[in-house]
Amino acid sequence: MEHRDILNFSKNLSHWLKEVREEFHQFPELGMAEFNTSERIINYLAQMEVKNIKKVAGTGIIADISGLDPSVTIALRADIDALPIEDIKDSPYASKIKGLCHACGHDAHTTILLGVAKFFHDNGSVPPCNLRLLFQPAEETVGGAQPMIKEGALEGVDYIFGLHVDDTLETGMIGYKYGAMNASSDTLDITIKGKSCHGAYPSGGTDAILIASDLILSLQSIVSRNIDARESGVITIGTISGGTQGNIVADRVHMRGTLRTLNPKIRREMLERIGNMVVTLPLAFGGEGKFIREEGYTSLINHDSAVDIVVENSKKILGENALYEKKVPNMGVEDFAYFLEKVPGAFFTLGIRNEAKRITAPAHNGMFDIDPEALPIGVALQVANIFSIYQKLKK
Repeated sequence: MEHRDILNFSKNLSHWLKEVREEFHQFPELGMAEFNTSERIINYLAQMEVKNIKKVAGTGIIADISGLDPSVTIALRADIDALPIEDIKDSPYASKIKGLCHACGHDAHTTILLGVAKFFHDNGSVPPCNLRLLFQPAEETVGGAQPMIKEGALEGVDYIFGLHVDDTLETGMIGYKYGAMNASSDTLDITIKGKSCHGAYPSGGTDAILIASDLILSLQSIVSRNIDARESGVITIGTISGGTQGNIVADRVHMRGTLRTLNPKIRREMLERIGNMVVTLPLAFGGEGKFIREEGYTSLINHDSAVDIVVENSKKILGENALYEKKVPNMGVEDFAYFLEKVPGAFFTLGIRNEAKRITAPAHNGMFDIDPEALPIGVALQVANIFSIYQKLKK
């Protein structure tokens, strides 16, 4: 199928895509509680005669569409959860659920994925290979990718593609990044134990606050002195609490922070250094340190072959000037990374900004909105990715 035909047919779905996205936008649900969202998705899939539908990971959905060549399976993923943010837009499709809003565009991701199914259904065509649609819960919270993988989401999958709306790019623009695109995350839980005594006689105790202060400064030396300057790593201590009264030397301090890295090797090295420092530095002061790592998302690393496909199709559908190469990774996290750990694929961004329509609010903001003209572009690009990667695999 020619790229021009793919785009034109996707544009024929514009009105339907706009209505579906606005419907989802009015009824947002938080991660692992997307019960109504899940049922709506299943209803739409049934209308498009998708018969192989399986509920997984609580509210997640795996929908399989049989293709001409069953020896190849291409997966597409959309996250479906919303955020605990008040929707403050003056809009007929503003959220009807108080305190909840699709302020990150997951309603658009869901709509685009349904649009891919509708593309083949309404066009009366069959995908060139098996197509798997993954509707994933809880990207914003506990992460639904791993539970879906454990329940078979990637079994038999050869390639996977995912997209995210991008409020920094105008509609008609596509953002892409080779290699690492999003960081990994780890929560750092640190406890320092000392010995309390009267504040007038600090030599009689062990000051946990003094130890914690020295530790916070020393932790930053890991980035500046232990990690190659060409690599990325961020250590932030976000909370600290300790002590009971101004004239008492504190015997305990508790801190929580975050570690962000792009390279899995650097992640391991930094965690080891943090652990060693938390345990050994307090000993020099006569205290004790305890470190607990709470593992977060892994880093999202794109596969070059799949990014090449996105770039090629973006040029053919939207023109040479429609591409924006992201020079630096995002230090935020994205659990599409777990899919890319298992099978090759790519994650890219879809421009949804339109200053003429005053659609300029950033994500995670109560004014967030998208330009509906971006929806058929998202459908067209994902459909083109299916055809292109299939042809590449068969060659």
